[in-house]
This record gives sequence, C-alpha cells and structure tokens, in this order.
Amino acid sequence: MIKDKFYQYIQELQNTITSKLEAIDGIARFREDLWERPEGGGGRTRVIENGHVFEKGGVNISAVHGKLPKSMQAYFKVGDVDFFACGLSLVIHPKNPMVPTVHANWRYFEMYNDSGDIVDSWFGGGQDLTPYYLFEEDAIHFHSVCKVACDRHDIHFYPDFKAHCDAYFYNTHRNEARGIGGLFFDYCKATEDMSMEDWYNYVTSVGNSFLEAYIPIVEKRKELHYTKANKDWQEIRRGRYVEFNLVHDKGTLFGLKTNGRIESILMSLPPRVQWVYDHHPKSESEEEKLIKVLKNPIDWV
Repeated sequence: MIKDKFYQYIQELQNTITSKLEAIDGIARFREDLWERPEGGGGRTRVIENGHVFEKGGVNISAVHGKLPKSMQAYFKVGDVDFFACGLSLVIHPKNPMVPTVHANWRYFEMYNDSGDIVDSWFGGGQDLTPYYLFEEDAIHFHSVCKVACDRHDIHFYPDFKAHCDAYFYNTHRNEARGIGGLFFDYCKATEDMSMEDWYNYVTSVGNSFLEAYIPIVEKRKELHYTKANKDWQEIRRGRYVEFNLVHDKGTLFGLKTNGRIESILMSLPPRVQWVYDHHPKSESEEEKLIKVLKNPIDWV
C-alpha cells in the first residue's frame, strides 16, 4: 500500500536528515518527542536548539487518522469521511544570518467512504529557501537541484511547481515573497499520465534531493563574519516568516484544526524575532537587494 510505503520512507528520511544536520552543527543534538493524537495516530518530533550552526530547527514526521473534523470537511467540501494523512515537515533556522532558513514538506493524504474504500488520495509538498542576505550562486544551486529532481519525471514539473511556490509563499499583506522559492505542489492525484506510484516516485525524488540542495549552502556560509546589524536584519525578516506561517500557511491551519500537537505545529517559528515599526532598509544596501528580489520573483535556472 502506498501509505505504508510512504510512511516508511519518511521515517528513514527523517533519520538521514537529522543525522546530517547534527554532524554539521557539531554541538547540538535533536531532542525527540513521541506523541499520540487522541483521535488516532501520532508522530515523532525532533527539535534542535542553540547549536553552533543551527539556532533552532525541527524535523517532524506524523501519521494521523480518524474522522475528518467538521472544519476540514467544509474546507475539502466533503461530508462525514475518514482520513489518513502522513508527512515529514522541517524548518531550519540557522544562527548565522548569511545562512538561509530552509523549509520542506512531503505529505500523503487519503479519504475513505463508509466501506473503508479510498475515495480520494493525493501527494503534496515541496522545499523552499528563505535567505536574509542574497548570494545569487546559492539561489541558482538550490533551484538547479530542484530542477534536476523534477526533470527526471516531467520537464514541465519544475517551471510549474516553481511558479506555484512563488505564488504560495507570498505575504500578500506585505506584497512580497517569503523567500526565493523552490518547489510547491499539492493535490497530486492519479491521472492518465501519472499513477499514484509515479507520484510516489516523484515526491521521494524531491525528498532525496533536499540535503544536496541545502547542505552545500550551509557549509559555504556558516563561518562567514556577521555583525549585530546583520543579526537585527535577520530577526526582522524572521518576523515576516512568522507572519506567513500564522496568517497564510495551510499546513499550520490543518494541524490546528485537526487537533495536532501544538508544539510540533509551531516548531517552525524562530526563537528570536523583531517587529520594528515601519522598517525600511537603506537604499542600495545588501538588505535592499534582497527586498527587490522578493518583490519580483526571478527565474534562477
């Protein structure tokens, strides 16, 4: 069954990613919490904090099931149905402002009728980069790895899912992107061209590309010099990250409305953030260079 196969995959991927991040940090270790959801299912949350490289991060997996809550029935436009959802979700907030924050998520969802037959199923997910200082070669590297993972399956995936990412991770109330994007896909269902097995192969291909996309950037930037002003800017930009997650993000909404574990849902929030009234970066500064790119998405590859 696809759901069992995918759940096994995300358990193994969580181990691979957390081991690699611990090795790079050199000091901090992931704390693991196992939790259960009263209505069915549970998860394995792993959080790293106060490291040499990573200020805070989480790499979480969950598999939840049961009756679809009324609030989500309205969202999906369905009646009383049972559901199963599993996925891996990660957010890493580095200490050094020259290293970008990264987010990734790969998930699978099923809905069932009264007889227990699957009436709908789909994959979703993606990975995206949120820099505080723009190094164009890092953006090109991240997007190039994403494109290679997509092109193995369909040459239209990268441009389509890159465009979806630019549109989704957008703070409409600020008229700017959260970061420099990557991939975002949702409701990937069986078609004449793509079976659910094909989608499984695609999503796992993207998942397997994550470390290749992110780790070389971390290695290149983690020891760069930075000032208090750089750190202040990072914390101001983190405020925008928080705004997106709490105002717009569908994953946060789903977790909150399905009685998910609050600590796991909100682990994506950075530890230190600033909201400075009517803040604008200096003209022609490195900070303004980033803002210009966030106002107008770029085709990096």
